[in-house]
Amino acid sequence: MFTIRSAKRISQLYPWNCALTAGKVRRPFKHEFGPNYCFKWTATSSAGVKLHPESKEKLASRLVNSAPAQIQPYMKLMRLDRPVGSWLLYWPVSWGIASAASPGCIPDLYLLTLCGLGAVVMRGAGCTINDMWDRDIDAKVKRTKDRPLVNGDVSLQKAVVFLAAQLSVGLAVLLQLNWYSIELGASSLALVIVYPLMKRFTYWPQFVLGLAFNWGALLGYSAVTGSIDPTICLPLYFSGVCWTIIYDTIYAHQDRLDDLSIGIKSTAIKFNEDTKLWLGGFSVLMISSLIASGIMNAQMWPYYVATGAISAHLAQQIATLNINNAKDCSRKFISNSWIGFILFCGIALGRYLKDNSNSKNVKIETKAAPIHLMHE
Repeated sequence: MFTIRSAKRISQLYPWNCALTAGKVRRPFKHEFGPNYCFKWTATSSAGVKLHPESKEKLASRLVNSAPAQIQPYMKLMRLDRPVGSWLLYWPVSWGIASAASPGCIPDLYLLTLCGLGAVVMRGAGCTINDMWDRDIDAKVKRTKDRPLVNGDVSLQKAVVFLAAQLSVGLAVLLQLNWYSIELGASSLALVIVYPLMKRFTYWPQFVLGLAFNWGALLGYSAVTGSIDPTICLPLYFSGVCWTIIYDTIYAHQDRLDDLSIGIKSTAIKFNEDTKLWLGGFSVLMISSLIASGIMNAQMWPYYVATGAISAHLAQQIATLNINNAKDCSRKFISNSWIGFILFCGIALGRYLKDNSNSKNVKIETKAAPIHLMHE
């Protein structure tokens, strides 16, 4: 502890444009010209903005907040300040691309980059559609009441124009793929449009979100091969749907009380105190489906190591989850991006380490057969 006089002395020693407030002993503070002090500090700028060192804004938020004021509302409308949703949309498509990679090869970097751009744009379009449908509901929920369509930073008419621009960019990305993938990708738009309405009619909107968010697992595979292999792609897709139900149920627990008061439905409300049991069941389904997909794709050991790591992550996440703590739910939700990354690495390494000598032998034998028959 230190006295007010000590605090004044410190403020004199440090010519910052801020004020220091005393508190409990927290960390050592040393000045080369004076005594050592131990104190907990909070700095406030002349503009009144808190500069506490443990509450720094995330990089994405800082980038958005540093952008020109005219475009900030649109960047927030497409959630560029909260990029975790884009990652959660991107990882399934990266799984599909990696699963389709030839044995001994790395995933197609051009397709990974192209689909990354598509994931950011289409996630933004989905958020815009969601906010257009939910602007009246968002005004009643504490976490969402400051969204651009609610606080008036963006009008509904401008949001429609902005949505058209995003969908145009998404279409331009999609047109770079083969025709099978173009048709497959376009067919997912219906899920994107109807998802925001589901919370009004069913306790399972997270299931519909899972169908939409993991469509990329099918799209990524077809972008490489020109079609999908159901034995590989469908278990991978189903595992992603289960994963989405897990992380979005955790996310929905942040708003459970607000949703109950305004009559909105979610798996968080349906599962309630049995959430951990339900999420454990979906985790088992997810891991089982990943194993099935790996077997059908003749995956190597890195894939199964990654699957084991995902199992441990899910177990720890569910065991320590506090559904009544919004901050804990937020942290758990954000951590799910690591699951997508781990699985991508497992799939990519598994395909890279796979020996393709067997496929070469098959081609040689097939070509040699007609020659052998001619000699007979």
